[in-house]
Amino acid sequence: MTVLVLGATGFIGGHIARAALAQGWHVRALRRSDSVGHLAEPEIEWLSGDLNDPSSLDAAMRGCETVFHAAAYYPSPRRPRPMAEHLAAGVQEIQNVLAACRQAKVRRLIYTSTLTTIGLPPPGEDRRADERDVYQPQRPLTSAYHEVKILMEQAALAANGPGLEVVVVNPTAVFGPGDVHLTLSPALLFAARGWALAWLPVTANIVDVRDVAAAHIAAAERGRPGERYILGGHNITVRDALTAVAGIAGVRPPLFPIPFLLIDLFVLVGRALPFLHLPTNHLAALRRWQGYDTQKAERELGLSTRPLETTIADALAWLRSAGHLR
Repeated sequence: MTVLVLGATGFIGGHIARAALAQGWHVRALRRSDSVGHLAEPEIEWLSGDLNDPSSLDAAMRGCETVFHAAAYYPSPRRPRPMAEHLAAGVQEIQNVLAACRQAKVRRLIYTSTLTTIGLPPPGEDRRADERDVYQPQRPLTSAYHEVKILMEQAALAANGPGLEVVVVNPTAVFGPGDVHLTLSPALLFAARGWALAWLPVTANIVDVRDVAAAHIAAAERGRPGERYILGGHNITVRDALTAVAGIAGVRPPLFPIPFLLIDLFVLVGRALPFLHLPTNHLAALRRWQGYDTQKAERELGLSTRPLETTIADALAWLRSAGHLR
């Protein structure tokens, strides 16, 4: 089987490409430059293209049975744009991919979404969030990341039908070796250097990138069309996660919590002074951080998670080998 990986030069996409090779599949990968990310496998067929170039998408998908889309639009705070422009750009990108899939008669699209499209459980329900819970846009709109990601996921799911099977996967906080763009690894580096003096008083869900990639392969083989699957691992407090990193790195663990009042003040300052480019939207979302129920992915995709200590140790070893950590 020939498959195409969009985003193979990135963290998750690179591991998807490697896992697809391990299945014996012929892997194509689309890229905008000569980068190969963390991949060194010569079997990968690299093609030049862009998600905003429909002709390059058409050529890359021709003859492919499955497409893995792990390169979805990301509204970077380093390139501030009006909210409406972010939303339009993200929706246009996913529509380009969907149109190319139909044009090339791709059988199945595996769309890598995000944990932010999973909403909070309804009030009164004492349970972890799962696939039934959908993020509800905030009013007024403040986070381009949250708002564009739910629009893109909804567009992907709406395209599911007889001509194209769409399966959505929602990875939680992904760590492990190969984070070439330092997506979440700065948190690991911060803690491993002994700089994490305090912790955020919230719970997160951490999953190994290799387990996420394996679940993508399973989604291609047996995921139910029109469904989404939370790809998560360990529900853990941020304090315990930072303490685990400190223990493996041999440095001092965090000492005290950061009160929410201080976080709220930081958000207010950031929004009042936008030229500072502070991560206010992500900090404002801290009150929605939560653990997740991954039973659906475990049951239907065979999702399994390796020990958290293994993930942290392997991630730190890779960061050292890449020159990010002494």
